[in-house]
Amino acid sequence: MTPELSGAALAALESAVPGGVRTRAADRLRLAHDASHYLLHPSAVVTPTDAEQVGALLRHSRRTGTPLTFRSGGTSLSGQAVTDQLLVDTRRHFRDLTVLDDGRRVRVQPGVVLRQVNARLAPYGRKLGPDPASESACTVGGVVANNSSGMTCGTEFNTYRTLESARLVLPSGTVLDTGARDADERLRAAEPELHAGLLRLRDRVRGNPDSVRRVRAQYAMKNTMGYGVNAFLDHDTPAELLTRLVVGSEGTLAFVAEATLRTVPVHRHAATGLLVFADLTAAMAAMPALVAAGPAAIELLDAAALRVAQTDPKADAALRGLPVSAHAALLVEWQESTPDALAARVAEARPALAGLPLTAPARLTGDAPARAALWHIRKGLYAAVAGARPAGTTALLEDVAVPVAALADTCAALADLFAGHRYEQSVVFGHAKDGNLHFMLNERFADGVAPARYADFTEELVDLVLGHGGTLKAEHGTGRVMAPYVRRQFGDELYAVMRELKTLCDPDGMLNPGVLLTDDPAAHLRHLKTVPTVEEEVDRCVECGYCEPVCPSRDLTTTPRQRIVLRREIATARADGDLALARELERAYDYDAVDTCAVDGMCATACPVLINTGDLVRRLRAERNGRAAQAGWRGAARRWAATTRGAARGLDLAGALPPALPEAATRAARALLGPDRVPQWRRDLPRGGTVRRPHPVDDPDAVFVPSCLGTLFAPAPGGTGVAAALLTLADRAGVRLLVPDGVAAMCCGTPWSSKGLTAGYQAVRDRVPPALWAATRAGALPLVSDAASCTEGFAKLAADAGGARVVDAVAYAAAELLPRLTVRRRLASLALHPTCSSTRLGLDDALLDVARAVADEVVVPDGWQCCGFAGDRGLLHPELTASATRAEARAVAERSFDGYASVNRTCEIGLARATGQPYRHLLELLAEVTG
Repeated sequence: MTPELSGAALAALESAVPGGVRTRAADRLRLAHDASHYLLHPSAVVTPTDAEQVGALLRHSRRTGTPLTFRSGGTSLSGQAVTDQLLVDTRRHFRDLTVLDDGRRVRVQPGVVLRQVNARLAPYGRKLGPDPASESACTVGGVVANNSSGMTCGTEFNTYRTLESARLVLPSGTVLDTGARDADERLRAAEPELHAGLLRLRDRVRGNPDSVRRVRAQYAMKNTMGYGVNAFLDHDTPAELLTRLVVGSEGTLAFVAEATLRTVPVHRHAATGLLVFADLTAAMAAMPALVAAGPAAIELLDAAALRVAQTDPKADAALRGLPVSAHAALLVEWQESTPDALAARVAEARPALAGLPLTAPARLTGDAPARAALWHIRKGLYAAVAGARPAGTTALLEDVAVPVAALADTCAALADLFAGHRYEQSVVFGHAKDGNLHFMLNERFADGVAPARYADFTEELVDLVLGHGGTLKAEHGTGRVMAPYVRRQFGDELYAVMRELKTLCDPDGMLNPGVLLTDDPAAHLRHLKTVPTVEEEVDRCVECGYCEPVCPSRDLTTTPRQRIVLRREIATARADGDLALARELERAYDYDAVDTCAVDGMCATACPVLINTGDLVRRLRAERNGRAAQAGWRGAARRWAATTRGAARGLDLAGALPPALPEAATRAARALLGPDRVPQWRRDLPRGGTVRRPHPVDDPDAVFVPSCLGTLFAPAPGGTGVAAALLTLADRAGVRLLVPDGVAAMCCGTPWSSKGLTAGYQAVRDRVPPALWAATRAGALPLVSDAASCTEGFAKLAADAGGARVVDAVAYAAAELLPRLTVRRRLASLALHPTCSSTRLGLDDALLDVARAVADEVVVPDGWQCCGFAGDRGLLHPELTASATRAEARAVAERSFDGYASVNRTCEIGLARATGQPYRHLLELLAEVTG
C-alpha cells in the first residue's frame, strides 16, 4: 500500500517546493509507470524548478525521514525510477542546454531529451558519446544516472568517459559545481566527512591487489552493476571521484542538476548492412573476423528478432522475404568523416565479408533512408517485440555482457535456459561487438507476484553470466532487478566499499532506497507490474515512453503513455473493487486525457508498435457524445456550405463588436455549456473567410479542393490565403487546376472524426468520396489539398472509397510547379513550422524544397512540435496550444526573421498567437517571391 501523507507532511513539503506538490490519484498513478516491469505508486509527485528547490527538498527529506526517487524520461528498464514514497519529476523544468566551444562541449540539464541535445550539436558536426536505442525519449538525467552507452560508443565514449563535470545537489542540500577550480576545497569545507571518506575508499581499493584485479576485469566490459568503483583507480581528488561516482548511481548518491559533457565527432558518412547467417553459432563464429575489420557497430539479431523485424514497415523486400528458421543476423556499420575514408575502410573490410558463411551476399549501403530504416528496426526492436506479446503479460528486457570470446557459448546456454523454463518466443539481440546481449521474456505476474520459474530462471542466469566472467547489467542499470546480486558479482570487499560509499553520501538512506544495493535477497521478485487487458487500441503498449517527447499536451496534462496507463489503473481499480478510486480517475481523465488530446497522431510516428492513442481518444469521445451532439453535427455535415458560411459570418460579427462583448459572451456560454462545447473567442482571432467557388478549366492537370478553413478564417494580414496563392502559382507555371462544382459543401471529415462524431462522419463518407471520384475523372487526375490536415482526411476518404490519389499542395508545388517558376526575390530568412500532418504525410523534404526557394536561410526553431491547435482544440482549450508552443515561441523570440510560415491555417493562428508574428501559408510566400 502507498503510504498517505498527513496534512502536516504535505504542508512541510509544499514549503520546500512551493506550488510543486501533486497528490491527486491521477497525477501519482500516471507517473508511477515507467518502461520497467516494476510498479509502485508514489505518495506524492514533486516537481522542483531548480537546484535550490531540490536542495530544500533533500533537506526536508532528511529532516522528516521521507525517502524520495528522481525520475526524468521514464525509459529505465530495471526499476530504478519507481517508488511508493516521494517521486521527484525532473523532466518538467530542468531543460536548459548550452553549446560550448563550438560544439566540443555541452552543458545540459537532466530534463533534456538526448535527441534534442544532438539536434543542437548537429550544426557543429558533433554529438554526445552515449547513443542508446531510446535516444528519442531518454533524458540526460537518465543517461548520467545509468551510465548509458549504446550502439557504437562502447566503453570509450560512454557517459563515464565523456562527463567533464556536474552540478550536484547532495543529500544534505549542499550544491557543488565540480567544474569549479576550487571544487575540492568547497567539498572539504561543506562535507568534510564525505571528502575524507572518498580519499579513504580510494586508498582502500588501490591498496588491495584483488580489488584492483577485479575492477580492471569488470570494467573492461560495459558494466552498470553497482557503483562505478573504477573511479577509485581512474581519479584522484574527492571532487573528481564524486563526479564519476554519481555516473551510474541511479539517483542514490546525489542529484545531478546539470552536466557538462565532452562531445564526439559525427561521422557523416557510413556504410551499413545486414549480414544474415544460417544460425546463431555461425554468426558468433564470425565475430573475430568482423571485429578485426573495424566497424563502428555490430548488432546481433537472433531468429525471433528477425521475424519481428520483418513486420516493421521500414523493412526492405530482402528482409521481408527471408525464410527465417534458425537464422541470425549481424547489423554492421562502418563510419568515417569523408567519403574517401569510408570507401577505403569498406574496401579493407571486403575480404573479411567475402569469407563469411552468409546465406546471401553481403550488401552495404550508404543510402541515408536505407540506413535509417535498418537502424529504426534495430532501435525499435525491444518495444516491437514486447508489443507483440500475449495480452496480459509483462515484457521483461534483460541486459548482460560477457567477454566477446564467451559470446557464442553464452548465447547457446541462453537458448537452453529459455527452453528449460518454457520461455517461448524469447528474443536475443544486442551489441555483439561489446559482448553485450539483450534478451526479452514475456511473463504473467498474477497479483504482482513472480512465478517460481522466473525466480529459478534468474538464479541460473546469474550463474551462467558470472561463470563466464561477465556482468549482470551492462547498460540498463542495476535497479531493483539485479540489486540482490551485486555482492555475488563483485565479492565481499568491493561490496563493502560500495556500502560505505552509500553511507558517506546518503547517511540516512533517503535517496532511492531499495535500488542498486539491497539486503533483501528477493527484492527483484517484489512489486512486479501486472498489465490488465483494457482496449484493443492500446493493449500492446509496453510503456516505453518513446511517444512522450512528441506529445503536445505533455507539459499540460498527460502523454500517450499516461493516457494508456491511467486506463489500466482504472481497470485495475474496478477489478479490485475500489470503485471510489476508479470514479476519481475517470473524472480526472475527461479533461486530462480526452479533452486535451490533440489527436494529432504524432505518438504513432514515435511508437515502435505504431499505437495511435488518438484512436482511443476518438472512440472515448464518440462514447461521450450524446444523441443531440451526434444529430447536430450530422446535420452540419449535410449542410456544410451553409454551416461554414454561418460560422464565418459569426466571426465577422464578433470582430465588428467591441472585443469585450464577444469575449464575455463566449466565457459565459463556456461556463454554462462546458469548455469542450463552446469555443473561446479572442480578439486575436481573424474574421471570417470567403466562400469557396468553382474554378472550371479545360483539360485539367489536377483537381484542387481548397480547405474549408479558408471559408472559416480570413487570411493573415497582408496575405491572399493559400487557395488564391496556389491558383496563382499554377497559372504562372502553366498548370491547369480544376476546382469542382459543389466545392463549398466538401470537407475531408476531420472535424467529425477527431471528435468521435460518427454519424456526421458517416454522412461525409456517404457524400464526399463519390463527388471526388467524379471530379477526378474516376481517379485519373490527382486531387490536391491545400491544408496538410485536410490532405490526411481526404486520403482516408479516398482510400475507403478506392478512389483518387491525394496530394498535398506543398508536395504538388515542389514537384510540379517549382521547376516551372522563376524566383525573383528571396527572403533572407524564414522561420518554418512543419505541422503534425505534414510530418505524418512525409512532406518534410517537399516542405524544405519550397522553403529554400522562398528564403536563403530556413530555420525550423528549437522546440518545434505539434502546436496543439488541432482544428478547434486551440479554440476550446487555448491552454493546450499555449503549452505546446511555449518552447518554440521562446526560440522564435531569440531573433527576427523576414518571414514566418506553416502549412495549415489553424496552425498559423496558433503560432501567431504564441509568437506575436504573422505566420502565413508557405505557398503564399512562394507566390510573392515568384511574382
